[in-house]
Amino acid sequence: MKKTTIALILSLISLSLFSQSKDITLEDIWQDYNFYPKNFRALKSMNNGDFYTKIKRSDEGQEIIKYQFKNGKEVTTLFKSSDFNVKNINNYSFSDDDKLMLISTETESIYRYSKRAIYYVFNIHNNKLKQISENKIRYATFSPDGSKVAYVFGNNLFIKNLKNGQETQVTSDGKKNHIINGASDWVYEEEFKLVKGFSWSADGKKIAYYKFDESHVKEFSMDKFNGGLYPTQEVFKYPKAGEDNSTVNIYLYNIKEDTKTLIYTENDYEYFPRIKWTSDPNILSIIGLNRYQNKLDFILVDAKDGTNKILFSEEDKYYININDNLSFLPSNYFIWTSEKNGYNHIYLKGLDGSEEQLTKGSWEVTSFDGLDSDNMQIFYRSTEEGSINRTLYMLDLETGEREKLSNRVGTNSVKFSKGLKYYINSYSNANTSPIYSLHNSDGTVIKVIENNEVFNTKMKDYNLSEKEFITIYTDNADLNAWVIKPPNFDKTKKYPLFMFVYGGPGSQQVLNNYGGNNFFWYQMLAQKGYIVACVDNRGTGGKGSEFKKMTYKELGKYETIDQIDAAKYFGSLDYIDSKRIGIQGWSYGGQLSSLAITKGADFFKLAIAVAPVTNWRYYDNIYTERYMRTPKENPNGYDDNSPIYHVDKLKGKYLLVHGSADDNVHVQNTYEMTSALVKSNKQFDLFIYPDKNHGIYGGNTRLHLYKKMTDFIKSNL
Repeated sequence: MKKTTIALILSLISLSLFSQSKDITLEDIWQDYNFYPKNFRALKSMNNGDFYTKIKRSDEGQEIIKYQFKNGKEVTTLFKSSDFNVKNINNYSFSDDDKLMLISTETESIYRYSKRAIYYVFNIHNNKLKQISENKIRYATFSPDGSKVAYVFGNNLFIKNLKNGQETQVTSDGKKNHIINGASDWVYEEEFKLVKGFSWSADGKKIAYYKFDESHVKEFSMDKFNGGLYPTQEVFKYPKAGEDNSTVNIYLYNIKEDTKTLIYTENDYEYFPRIKWTSDPNILSIIGLNRYQNKLDFILVDAKDGTNKILFSEEDKYYININDNLSFLPSNYFIWTSEKNGYNHIYLKGLDGSEEQLTKGSWEVTSFDGLDSDNMQIFYRSTEEGSINRTLYMLDLETGEREKLSNRVGTNSVKFSKGLKYYINSYSNANTSPIYSLHNSDGTVIKVIENNEVFNTKMKDYNLSEKEFITIYTDNADLNAWVIKPPNFDKTKKYPLFMFVYGGPGSQQVLNNYGGNNFFWYQMLAQKGYIVACVDNRGTGGKGSEFKKMTYKELGKYETIDQIDAAKYFGSLDYIDSKRIGIQGWSYGGQLSSLAITKGADFFKLAIAVAPVTNWRYYDNIYTERYMRTPKENPNGYDDNSPIYHVDKLKGKYLLVHGSADDNVHVQNTYEMTSALVKSNKQFDLFIYPDKNHGIYGGNTRLHLYKKMTDFIKSNL
């Protein structure tokens, strides 16, 4: 009896240990999607500021549920897709009085951010649904009083009167690859994150809108096969480095008078990355930017007569980043952020030209989260607790006093209610999945909405390692890094090292937050006996403008030096095999992994480059010229740091991957790299994903890609 009992206990212990040491599979990550904690990112605040909404799935379809901010409790169901035979709810928005909703469905992507969809107006009070147009339209937006909707169709701007159903076509010259009204061209969308190109004035009497003339911009074409006998060709305007841009103008449309006024400016600006109405419905602000993107003018336009003046200018010896932090107070003041003193900080500016710096210090404001004009408070997140962390603060504009609202060190993301009485905080760190909590604006916790307990319990079944943060001290810089070691790590053994890199300007991969699917891929590799690491090189963010901008005119040079120095450091550790170091990167990271295996051929045995930029001459002009100027002005900067011109140095194993329908980083980059490798008689591996874009996903694509990369690593590292 005792023997049986002991055997049973041992069996149970063994089973328990086994259940806690489950290894991750690629199918877990990219087929079954087991590593998605619950999130509340998709919630929307209603305009009264007391309620928020979220899409909830049911057996019958989708529902838009209304919740109270003050306690997080469900109030009612606002909309059911099944009641109206709506296929799905892709997005929605409220009129200012919260009586109407704009609902989009059957959405199809155009490029990375742009979409077209079927739009409906739903009346919450009478439960009636009306389709705005039989066509798929873009960017439908309520007027401030909710009586009209503006939208774009066929590259033209339209206004629909919801009371009488009358449709006004504001422009009529829109034509694909020629004229765009009320929306942006490809390069503005990709690099300025500008998609919707129109804006209602606060009184709803005027609309400011963009007009892009891209007729003289050179075209890029991509063949798409999609299983057909012959390919179709996608042709679009893509201005590469040094090439002509669209001619951009800003117009004001007076709805009552049915008149359009062209805004003329004294200076000849290359770009207008932002327009925004001030608190005065007759004053429009425009940001004008030169081609080098190092000189910015802030322009005020009088909508009554079209006259304008430059309120202030800003210059930088490198470049100026564009953001959406501009916020106007009801008075003649507004919030502005700038790096002009070496770190990104918040300024209070007046329409009279006055200025006061509100935040100061050797740290970065990473996000401006809101302005409470009633209580004269602003909310922002910063790196005050370290460049890898994000912490929420409140600043009182009248007293100048600051208060830290975050109570945990890590990454705090926030979404405020309209009016800023409440916010929902998402907290995570490298080894803690997201915790969502509801707060008053003073930081007081009202309720924990989701702690991901179920997800965390499931994660206990897997054999996971902690992500460790270290600083690598080189002769050139102190570099942030994270490291994941095998679960059964033994410092007396030698392990191969696999590095991941992105490294682009202002980016950060070394952050104290909970990772996504790639994090679990790295965990899987660690389970297979690899140490996995990531290093943020010079040029990345969180450490001030000089650290970020020192790669100016030489993208790829210093980043590669830092990755090589990091490999040298790791290779000097007793438990890492310096002869077995590999590196992988995507997009910008693909350029750096390609440079690492060539320029750093003595330190890297393997490299994987997915959708890499192989010469900045092939990339778009807004992004590239911001950091490199034009190829004519800076030919050496372009070519000296192009992996194409270093293929003769290749010694290790190299895998190139690209999607043939990548509208962002064209497959041309990989083809040119391939030609150079062949010319140098260098063996390598190449894989093309037909008809896939920069993200390389859809169906089994991601699973296939990561199996290919995993097999390549296992076979060669």
